[in-house]
Amino acid sequence: MTNPAVAELIARSNRLGADPRNTNYAGGNTSAKGTEVDPVTGEPVELLWVKGSGGDLGTLTESGLAVLRLDRVRALIDVYPGLDREDEMVAAFDHCLHGKGGAAPSIDTAMHGLVDAAHVDHLHPDSGIAIATATDGEELTATIFGERVVWVPWRRPGFQLGLDIAAIKAQNPQAVGCILGGHGITAWGDTSDEAEANSSWIIATAAAYIAEHGKTDPFGGVRPGFEALPEAERRTKAAALAATIRGLASTDKPMVGHFTDAEVVLEFLASEKAPALAELGTSCPDHFLRTKVKPMLLDLPADASIEDSIARLTELHELYRADYQAYYDAHATADSPAIRGADPLIVLVPGVGMFSYGANKQTARVAGEFYVNAINVMRGAESLSTYAPISDAEKFRIEYWALEEAKLQRMPKPKSHQGRIAFVTGAASGIGKAIATRLAAEGACVVVADLDLEKAQAAAAELGGADVAIGVAANVADEAAVQAAIDQTLLAFGGIDLVVNNAGLSLSKPLLETTEKDWDLQHDVMAKGSFLVARTAAKAMIEQGMGGDVVYISSKNSVFAGPNNIAYSATKADQAHQVRLLAVELGEFGIRVNGINPDGVVRGSGIFASGWGANRAATYGVKEEDLGQFYANRTILKREVVPENVADAVFVLTGPELSRTTGLHIPVDSGVAAAFLR
Repeated sequence: MTNPAVAELIARSNRLGADPRNTNYAGGNTSAKGTEVDPVTGEPVELLWVKGSGGDLGTLTESGLAVLRLDRVRALIDVYPGLDREDEMVAAFDHCLHGKGGAAPSIDTAMHGLVDAAHVDHLHPDSGIAIATATDGEELTATIFGERVVWVPWRRPGFQLGLDIAAIKAQNPQAVGCILGGHGITAWGDTSDEAEANSSWIIATAAAYIAEHGKTDPFGGVRPGFEALPEAERRTKAAALAATIRGLASTDKPMVGHFTDAEVVLEFLASEKAPALAELGTSCPDHFLRTKVKPMLLDLPADASIEDSIARLTELHELYRADYQAYYDAHATADSPAIRGADPLIVLVPGVGMFSYGANKQTARVAGEFYVNAINVMRGAESLSTYAPISDAEKFRIEYWALEEAKLQRMPKPKSHQGRIAFVTGAASGIGKAIATRLAAEGACVVVADLDLEKAQAAAAELGGADVAIGVAANVADEAAVQAAIDQTLLAFGGIDLVVNNAGLSLSKPLLETTEKDWDLQHDVMAKGSFLVARTAAKAMIEQGMGGDVVYISSKNSVFAGPNNIAYSATKADQAHQVRLLAVELGEFGIRVNGINPDGVVRGSGIFASGWGANRAATYGVKEEDLGQFYANRTILKREVVPENVADAVFVLTGPELSRTTGLHIPVDSGVAAAFLR
């Protein structure tokens, strides 16, 4: 049975975390104190429940809480060795845990355990951080809140900060919380409702004061020529730049991207103060841990050509890497972790928007959200005063904190296709859907491309939210439609790494009954369509400079002369030779091109369901419902081929194990001797 204090804590945390005005994803932490019976002694024991390291308030559950004995947490005061050995205290929290399971205690545990209040909230609201990062933040705190909120000068999160806040609360009984310089807010209460009300009051009061007393133009005037392009134009330009920028951001390790052209971003990029403020970087620890200490800002006007923009972005990337290396070298000690990559996580393009990056789509999206938070913070601080983030030295101490390194080491090993962006045609059903499902399960971001947009979106929804898969309309026989689908892919995930040419259809007819229209339709979809998709995707892959995979779902019919099937089989032979041709041409760019030759995939097949199955059954003189078994019986293995078998082949071909394989066709037909490759 859940302790009432825990139930209240989770409900409060979820409410606070659901409102972006209060905190950002995975930002902040909350706690509650209460009693339970110790199963060892049978006596009541005081406990602290606090959100664990890395968790998110909005989605917090009981398993995401660390549970500690309060008497042991408080006893740490007597053994605290001082600031120089601050990191040791997090390990000490492990010796304060009650029971088994639960989350790892975070660095902020001391703040919650040592403050004499039953309920404590530590949050990162934009309005609060705006006050916390203003040059005169202490004076503003007194002016805005009077004696109800106390200023706490910047101190790196840890045990000493917990002691500081505990002392401030004891010395200021009238206070309901504090502003943490350069960081955020902390509030408390005797009840869960009181703590939540105090947190909300601090946030709302700060926001109201900024709105009433702030400047109307905190970022200065508009830079002529840097205003937002019209929506269609800026998104076209974003798509044209996306692959190159992703490649730059992935110099040290592959990244997934996210793009936003939200008004708040475009307004900031058009402003006079944008270059100077961007250079100052973010302040709140949660912000710069996600965004790096500062973004990379393109210093060209909105109407700069694609060619000029790419050339300048490449130059700026070199400068950014050198600057980040200098930042690391200036502050690193013999005990510091190795540099974690020198590429930007936020790239700002005036008139166009913001590209953000991370190891997966969620991380990339959240990084962008954090920089929007940072823009809001800078706006608030500049409205009232001057934005003044913490020093680079302090940023480095947190970014390369041993505790942060330990958190990174606890992360699970990435799946084989994590960080890869896959584009699968004809993926709303049958073989394509099975391929999309398998790739998503292996960590890839997947674009479900299909002629039927509604079905594509439904199939994508089955794979997960927009951080996992999206559905797009794609008439592969139409050049403009293919370009639009690839552009959507670039804007959704930052780039493209893996293409599966699966879209197809078949009209099973004898030669004399095959019309020119029949011939053209099948060649348009499978031969021309595969060419258009491969060409458009290859351009983006080459611009990325990260290699890639192109897989053609051809057919046993590409090498086997079956009856009454000339148009379909001819197009499949066309696809098979495209594999060989493109393998040769694209190899210098690290792009591998391979093919798969299935046969007899009846179950779940859109082609078979559309009438082709009935035609093939009639050709072979069997019932349509027996067609799958008929195909199986004529194979060496006597086993039916299902869509998942083809998906397995795609997984193997595009995984790390066959990194030196290109120009290959893999039969997935249970063994059709007549179709053996020669």
